Amino acid sequence: MLRVLTVALFGALSLTACAQPAAPVASSSNKPAASAAPASNATAEQTVRTALASLDAKFNPDYIGAAPFPGFREVLVSGQVLYVSDDGRYLMQSQPYDIQNRGPASSAGLLSYRKALLDKVPRSERIVFAAPNPKHTITVFTDIECGYCRKLHQDLPELNRQGITVEYLAFPRMGPGSQDFTDMISVWCAVDKRKALTEAKSGQAVAPKNCTSPVAMQYNLGQQVGVSGTPAIFAADGTQLGGYLTPAQLAKALERQSR
Repeated sequence: MLRVLTVALFGALSLTACAQPAAPVASSSNKPAASAAPASNATAEQTVRTALASLDAKFNPDYIGAAPFPGFREVLVSGQVLYVSDDGRYLMQSQPYDIQNRGPASSAGLLSYRKALLDKVPRSERIVFAAPNPKHTITVFTDIECGYCRKLHQDLPELNRQGITVEYLAFPRMGPGSQDFTDMISVWCAVDKRKALTEAKSGQAVAPKNCTSPVAMQYNLGQQVGVSGTPAIFAADGTQLGGYLTPAQLAKALERQSR
């Protein structure tokens, strides 16, 4: 389905992630449908589906559930997180910030949905830099060309020292058909994937390799869970922690999130 909306998630963190090229924006002259206040969650979901369909018949939400604040449904469609009022009248594209928890707000339902998708990727298809004494494990959608991805990679020794295991998934943000995409296939097909990834992130030429690689699947998965720039860091429960964070910031966020 067309990516209907292109506002990046976590706008406040946009300076610490390399953005994916924007997809075309669909236009619509229809107004959002308004209806009476829903009597139940099921009614609210149907009202929201009807409202979105009035904007564009191609809207096919992957997930609809209660938002982390009252009166709204949280919607995931083509990787974009939206918030639509239960009466179907108002739509918000910006990611809300939870002041109390000091992080982007997400519902338990959306976290569970993301976690289930991420958990489907076997460890054998990830490039893992394991901590000797692990306290936390993060999944990071990465790109070999992104400056902030390279900066995060340089932090790996300190992240591992703090007990943070980093498991990389491929997200070549220039998309299929790009040299970036081809090079990341070569990295994932290398005999020593960790070495190949480190060399690629240091600017060395990538030796061409080919195999049955998971890069395309991981790229599509990234779009499903809302990745719009790299690095995109996810905690074990599906929480997206943002773009680049220093080791100290990341450790603090993980400790806060795990309470």
